[in-house]
Amino acid sequence: MARHSRDGKPNYPLRRTVAATGLIAVVGGGVWLGMSAFAGAGGTPGDAQEGVAATAPAAGGDGTSPGVKGAEEPVTAEESAAPAPSEDPVVFKLMMAGDVLPHATVNRNASLPDGSYDYAPMMANVLPWIEYADIALCSLEVPLAPPGTEVSAYPVFGAPEGLISSLQAVGWDGCATATNHSLDRGVAGLEYTLEIMDEVGLGHAGTGRSPEETVSPQFYEVEKDGQVLTIAHLSATTFHNGYTEPSQYARSLHALDAHQIDAQAAAARESGADVVVFTPHWGQEYWANLDGLQQDISATLAAGGNVDVVLGGHPHVPQVIEMLPGGASGEGMWVAYSMGNFLSNQDEKCCVVATATGLLVTAEIALDPASGEAKVTGVTWAGSTVDTEGRQRLHPIQSLANGERPEGLTLSGAKIDSRWNNLIGQMGEENHDPAPPQEPSDAVVTVVPRG
Repeated sequence: MARHSRDGKPNYPLRRTVAATGLIAVVGGGVWLGMSAFAGAGGTPGDAQEGVAATAPAAGGDGTSPGVKGAEEPVTAEESAAPAPSEDPVVFKLMMAGDVLPHATVNRNASLPDGSYDYAPMMANVLPWIEYADIALCSLEVPLAPPGTEVSAYPVFGAPEGLISSLQAVGWDGCATATNHSLDRGVAGLEYTLEIMDEVGLGHAGTGRSPEETVSPQFYEVEKDGQVLTIAHLSATTFHNGYTEPSQYARSLHALDAHQIDAQAAAARESGADVVVFTPHWGQEYWANLDGLQQDISATLAAGGNVDVVLGGHPHVPQVIEMLPGGASGEGMWVAYSMGNFLSNQDEKCCVVATATGLLVTAEIALDPASGEAKVTGVTWAGSTVDTEGRQRLHPIQSLANGERPEGLTLSGAKIDSRWNNLIGQMGEENHDPAPPQEPSDAVVTVVPRG
């Protein structure tokens, strides 16, 4: 069924995100307002490129044991021989991608004659990774421009409302919002962003309208094959672009402190989360290698045993994926240090070749129906690349490297090869899975409101 935007125009099919009617109590582990984790200004020349587990009802439907019906409906021989429900783990796929960073050229290509904006066509070629995932989370780098103000790009970003509606329309279920640009348009822009995300039904983590909301996780309930997986998503940043007075941002922007994140993850588990996902905004822009802070934070979280998977952003280039000892299951914690870029105008012209690529990361989560326990069993990646001269459209880079040439593509074979060779040289083959799941997901995602 086609989804229509609020102005009545047809848009992309919407995956199955719904708003919850119940409330969940979120234990935030206390409101922490220390800012020592902030590393200072994060705007760089690259930014300037212009452009718990629920159990299925017992068979029979009347509260009796499986295979037993009421007296008025005797059990037939065929029914009594029916196999018992499978006890195999249900595998959920959580997908996340790189930074959504709409530079001026991105905005121009999304603008429509009526003054609105539509970014969905830019994501059309990577839709399978979004709609085939059971839950999809984005990394929203920028705030919206507050009402009555102009849309802006680097160095002070303020996106149009159409960015949020486009993300929702193509199937994202929520986003991390704690970044170095979160306060580019002040508290008004930050809060307006959350207002619009709430309005369209997108979850959000990392910023807030109160100290409690800012540090609290976003809960999601994902229903699939008769099971419900509860996910808690935390987001925080080590950068703040020079907002130096704590009173300006402490109540609104989640500062990254590893011990606090571990405590909040523990509290989320106590509040019913089966899995805790953490999205840090960290690292050095354009560095393929990790910095010491990324490694220290990751080691602390892995040792703490409350975070299941870490999916990072900010460097604008892909960085390695690895599993550290420890983690919530005791069998290791996966870390994707940087997923690179998703929507942006960064490529070889402004920056480095790696800024033209990003990762589509999929975490597989197995939920055991018998025990109710869930754990991340693997993390894989596929690559995307942007065609900045082809109306900012994203393409699966493996397909281009294999010789596919979609209509409207402006990238040369040499440029594609250069990007692909750089990406595979950085990431290696071990966790590479270029193909999306083969069937669109029918999972139902509930964004649980904070209460």
